[in-house]
Amino acid sequence: MSDISYRDISLNGLWKNNPAIVQLLGLCPLLAVTGSVINAIGMGIATMLVLTVSNTAVSMIRSFASDAIRLPAFVMIIAAAVTCIELLMQAFAYELFQILGIFLPLITTNCVILGRADAFACKNKVLPAMYDGFIMGVGFAVILILLGAIREVIGTGAIFANMDLLFGEAAKHWRIVLVDDYTAVLVAILPPGAFIFTGLIIALKNIIDTGIKNREATKTEKVAPTSRRVRVTGNIS
Repeated sequence: MSDISYRDISLNGLWKNNPAIVQLLGLCPLLAVTGSVINAIGMGIATMLVLTVSNTAVSMIRSFASDAIRLPAFVMIIAAAVTCIELLMQAFAYELFQILGIFLPLITTNCVILGRADAFACKNKVLPAMYDGFIMGVGFAVILILLGAIREVIGTGAIFANMDLLFGEAAKHWRIVLVDDYTAVLVAILPPGAFIFTGLIIALKNIIDTGIKNREATKTEKVAPTSRRVRVTGNIS
């Protein structure tokens, strides 16, 4: 694939083709671990690193891997990257590693990662592939963190709790209480809340996209009559 535009890659990963709210991939961790911001940050960073590393490695071997071994090779690369991330989290963020539990190794089967390896990384050079993996990971992480923030605020009336699990002792006091004596909305931090707020985020994006399309259509309609009048005037003169 030639003429790779890094601007297009950025727009696709962050908005137009966001893996979480457009492709609807990786919904298992998206819905399961976003009960708080810290969980979302941990999973988002892990997924972003795996995407970046796997895309880079897949692009590097694209000329050597035949069609017969391509898919197994991709899975082994992704599994190796996930294993390295797990070991790092065990070493430096063990409590968060325990909280994320089975959803960390399940990154291996995340359709976002395998999909980008097959659809983009194996067809492009190393730098575009690495950037695509990074941006797709950022786009996925942003939605994770946004969903985690919404659920934590509505569910507990506070935000940034337990940040020390990832950022150390200095982050123990990062928790911000937004409402004193808040009556917890338990549904927000339970699985039904994940479905509800994910749907609302998707609906908001669709509304924004529809508004943008309508404005562009209106501009086109305004320009078209003007162009016709100019051509008619030119012909008469």
